[in-house]
Amino acid sequence: MASALESSTAPRLGGKSAFVLFVVVLLAFVVETQLTQYLQTTLGYKQSYFIFYLVHSCFSFSLPIHLVYLLSTTEYELRPLLSGLRFAVMRQLSATPEHHESIHNRKKFIVKNTFLIGAIAIFYNLPGLLWFAAVPLAPVTDVTAIWNASAFFTYVLSVKMLGMKWEVLRLLAVCLATLGVVTVVYGGTTAPTPGADSISTSSVYKPSPFVGDMLTLAAALTYAFYQVIYKKYIALPTDPELTADSIHYRRLSSGDNSAEEEIPTPVLLKDEMVYPPPFGLHPNLVTTSIGICTLLVLWIPIPILHYYHLEEFRLPASRDVLMAIAGIAASGVLFNAGFMVRPLRALHLIS
Repeated sequence: MASALESSTAPRLGGKSAFVLFVVVLLAFVVETQLTQYLQTTLGYKQSYFIFYLVHSCFSFSLPIHLVYLLSTTEYELRPLLSGLRFAVMRQLSATPEHHESIHNRKKFIVKNTFLIGAIAIFYNLPGLLWFAAVPLAPVTDVTAIWNASAFFTYVLSVKMLGMKWEVLRLLAVCLATLGVVTVVYGGTTAPTPGADSISTSSVYKPSPFVGDMLTLAAALTYAFYQVIYKKYIALPTDPELTADSIHYRRLSSGDNSAEEEIPTPVLLKDEMVYPPPFGLHPNLVTTSIGICTLLVLWIPIPILHYYHLEEFRLPASRDVLMAIAGIAASGVLFNAGFMVRPLRALHLIS
């Protein structure tokens, strides 16, 4: 059996691959935004929470799709891929994977992992929910401009939480981004005067640009915080940017002094384990965990919202609505699967 050292299998992304990923994520975001506004305004299906629930539940498919891709385009087998992913997660959350052999430590690992998944699901889903609520209220240009300012908010939070140093050019960029957000928010607060065409749809769509802009701003800030938390606590130390920027990485403590010890690099057999996991596999595991958590837990508010008439639940009544929801879900899965990889890239570029 062939053996491979950790360094020889380290995941890499650059050049054309990075550019293609960026273009795909950008197009997916545009499609998701346009379809969401079309669904809730033109088609009149204003079920923001239910749409959010469906789309984020579909994130559960991220890991299976990635595994199918790897199995069909590479020589990897399923069991070594899953074993390597399991090893990576256990190594991330503890001092050494061997610490989990006892029942006590195994339970401790499960509790810690469950808590971590729940926490990242909250920080990941909250900006998504705010975004879905904002899209039918504000123009697409406002939503896009404010949301994409999250990269600059990420830099501000990175300075505070990751110990990065302020730099003049980057500080200037942050100030310009903030000024741009303020301009967008206060420059688009006046809704257009209703005309003949808008009177017929006023009962379905009553835009409130300021509210939509503020929701998007809250979503951008929350997502920026999530990206920093992701890099600091969740991303694997073998991720490309973290190997070059390990000063900001901190493994979760297991509660004893051995957590600070270096783990020797294992020699891993190809037929037994693929480690480090192929590029993007671990982020898509996180995305899938968020999707499963959303599916199993976040259905609970739906009947509550319906009971209090905050959002009366109704199933899609036409094929156009179904197709729009399917398109939003597909583009949402693509965008978020790519964006779970991109935070590392974005943070690396500004760090």
